[in-house]
Amino acid sequence: MSELNQKNEAWFHRQLLATASALALLGYSAEAAARNDDEPQVWIELGGQLTRLDVGQESFLPEIMQDRPSIFHSSTKLEKLPHQSFDEAGKISFQPSGSDWIVSAGVRYGRSVRKVDVIQQTHPEPFHNTYFYNGGTSIIYQAHPGPLAFRFASTQMKADESHLVIDFQAGKDVGLGLFGGSSQINLGVRFAQFDNKSNITLNSDPDWKRFYKYATFSSIFPNFVHFKGWGGEGYHHHSGSLQAERSFHGIGPSLSWNGSSPFAGNREDGELLIDYGANLAVLFGRQRAKVAHQTSGNYHTHFMGYSSHGRHIQTALAATAHTRSRTLIVPNVGALAGISYRIHDFKISAGYRADFFFNAMDGGNDARRTEKIGNYGPFATVSFGLGG
Repeated sequence: MSELNQKNEAWFHRQLLATASALALLGYSAEAAARNDDEPQVWIELGGQLTRLDVGQESFLPEIMQDRPSIFHSSTKLEKLPHQSFDEAGKISFQPSGSDWIVSAGVRYGRSVRKVDVIQQTHPEPFHNTYFYNGGTSIIYQAHPGPLAFRFASTQMKADESHLVIDFQAGKDVGLGLFGGSSQINLGVRFAQFDNKSNITLNSDPDWKRFYKYATFSSIFPNFVHFKGWGGEGYHHHSGSLQAERSFHGIGPSLSWNGSSPFAGNREDGELLIDYGANLAVLFGRQRAKVAHQTSGNYHTHFMGYSSHGRHIQTALAATAHTRSRTLIVPNVGALAGISYRIHDFKISAGYRADFFFNAMDGGNDARRTEKIGNYGPFATVSFGLGG
């Protein structure tokens, strides 16, 4: 009999524990549902980022241009792709009423153009000829024409860069913020597209000089006082140009974590929050590069005075083109940190975000050379909620 009572008592305890657990779970669910009912079902976010672009590529410095005078700045410092752009961003998130699940779609796009037109040159003084004849009739002749040539180096470049990142994600608010608040784990798909074009033209005359000759033919012309002649060594004209198109397009799975923790105020009167997050993706895509470049050299023979102006001789001519394409896997990692101000269903955020895509671009000219792509900089967004 006592054994039966013990069994009944154990069964009663189990039922009581199960009932209490169920009530607690229902209470928590009701609380979560009530909390979620206070939240908007849809969030729309619009913003921008002042992005620092880190996209490397090989400099164009053909052999014929390597005798560029040391008094001139190197052209390689002028050939870089755009350093920054202003990205536009948008995101829409949907959270069903009474649910911790969130689905979202976001896009970020930026484009920038860089133009360079730099000419460096020497400034030789005008030459002059002077004759004085003192005889029965005085004849004076003076000429002061400008130089016919000078040393110079010029660099012209136009580069165009664009990037696009699209995210589709589904996640759950696990409620494990660093200091309370929300914390979301998201799984999804990321698509990334990077394109850049560059057109570079180099010209130089590395070695032109002027020399002077002086004569006083007093033995022939006793009254001749002075003659200053002029001349110039032959000079070169070197030129080179490069046209390049490079791209990477890829898509793959993504994982992200985003958190937001309040630290001052309240939602009704105004609340300050700390935002933080990290993202990881593996992109499967195609890397392409199409590069063509050519060089030429010309020599202008020695000239002297007005009667002879020399002639042009071609000394070098070369052209080559490469087209490369490769399928590859690109790791992508990123992070953000910022601060937000929220009042009711309106929020303003600012912070710093960074994204790196490793080995995404082929930055080589004559051979493949992988380069990472880095996009990072300060951002600001405005968000507002609908429904709820």
